[in-house]
Amino acid sequence: MTEREEASGETPAVRDAPEVRRAQDLCVRLLSVRARSRTELRQAMARKEVEEEVAELVLGRLDRAGLIDDEAFAHEWVASRHNHKGLSRRALVNELRRKGVDDSVAAQAAATVGEDSELERARELVRRKLPSVARVDDTTKLRRLVGVLARKGYAEGMAIRVVREELSRDGTSGIPEDDF
Repeated sequence: MTEREEASGETPAVRDAPEVRRAQDLCVRLLSVRARSRTELRQAMARKEVEEEVAELVLGRLDRAGLIDDEAFAHEWVASRHNHKGLSRRALVNELRRKGVDDSVAAQAAATVGEDSELERARELVRRKLPSVARVDDTTKLRRLVGVLARKGYAEGMAIRVVREELSRDGTSGIPEDDF
């Protein structure tokens, strides 16, 4: 056995097995589309009925090659989803959990989104939605706009405050403070 085979625990037969190549090809295809967490790749291989031992072997190879890094994935995911989808920190942490990223890594990545940035994205979302609610009554307008932010994971208090501010800035609201 060569030094490389001893270090990786692979024999020539295992290294070249069709099952290993199939699993590797699957992972490389998935990674060529976007970064993935280790858990996402493991789940994809399980769906394709790749044996657990083979999956671990392939994940180890990808890890050693630097193609799997849950921390880098989490930071990339947070930046992308916050900027392009307007998701709140809370929603981002929940998404990362569903993708199998460790809670502490998810929280650390979401913490890179500052409160000011989160507030500004909430305002942008409300401004973008304002024209579509222009013809409805004030209470419905408030409810719909708060709902938009709630679906993006924003806390109720922040959502109401931002919607009220944007409606008053826009001059389209006659909603008294105690209505919501």
